Amino acid sequence: MSDLLKPGAKSPKSGQYEVVGPRGGSRNREVTSVKGDRLPPTQNPNEKYKLVDPTKHKNN
Repeated sequence: MSDLLKPGAKSPKSGQYEVVGPRGGSRNREVTSVKGDRLPPTQNPNEKYKLVDPTKHKNN
C-alpha cells in the first residue's frame, strides 16, 4: 500500500483522491486535488488518500 498519501502531503498528480481507512477500506469520500497542492485533513485519524481518477489533459 505504498501508493497511499497522508493528509498534508503534496498531490503527485491532479485528480480525484479517495479517502481510505486504516485497514485499507474505502470511506466513500473523495476530494479533488491539483498537482502540488496539499491534501486536506481527514475526518478521522489514520485515514489516508489514494489517487483513483487522475485528471486527463494534453499537457502532461
